[in-house]
Amino acid sequence: MKYIYTISFLAVLLFVSIPAKGKETITFKSSDGLEITADLYLAHDLTKPFIILFHQAGWSRGEYLGIAPKLNELGFNCMAVDQRAGGSINEVTNETNKRAKEQNKKTRWIDALADMQAAVDYVNKNYAKGKLIVWGSSYSSALVIPLASENQNIVDGSLSFSPGEYFTEQGKSETFVTDAAKKLTIPVFITSAKNEKEQWAKIFEAIPSKTKTSFLPSTDGNHGAKALWSYFGDSKDYWTAVNNFLKKNFLSD
Repeated sequence: MKYIYTISFLAVLLFVSIPAKGKETITFKSSDGLEITADLYLAHDLTKPFIILFHQAGWSRGEYLGIAPKLNELGFNCMAVDQRAGGSINEVTNETNKRAKEQNKKTRWIDALADMQAAVDYVNKNYAKGKLIVWGSSYSSALVIPLASENQNIVDGSLSFSPGEYFTEQGKSETFVTDAAKKLTIPVFITSAKNEKEQWAKIFEAIPSKTKTSFLPSTDGNHGAKALWSYFGDSKDYWTAVNNFLKKNFLSD
């Protein structure tokens, strides 16, 4: 399943108009030695909760140019990651994908899981001295579920924007994500466009966590984390749901 979006120049201008104070582009390595590029948004003491942001198919860390500063305002440090499965968005090239292609490495969605694990390990070692949260968009929102389930010793929560069982053509079973969801006991948030609920309903049902939350808009909504872009009129509804989940589970102390 592929999702391709054309974002107008106006949308880009509106989106990147939000200043990203303190943004720093860094690199670290995946398990196979591939260098990963990420944007680090440190706005608080390292004891504050930290969110790792993963982009959707065909895109880059540029998906979060307007989202990460808002999360900073809410009290979170963030890092937006270029996974090897991606491309460009908002005039930001996916540098990890570019290197992977140059080195003839596989760039399927499932191959990005290694980069996501590397990001969790890197942030846990260097930046997250408090709670650590993983956040995914489209294909990566499905992958954060097995990622979180296998790292519950260090990952304290996850957010998924439009997850689904996307990996059957990439060697995984039809219940790969659902099986991982069965292990989740940490706070979990899932949302999507209104017509995408069937893609994740069984995944959500399988989660045993007592602090799981889902949200569907009254409007048609949007696929992936771009639902939070201010360009879309219903983004405020998504933000309200996200804010409530984050504040309840990670900012209540």
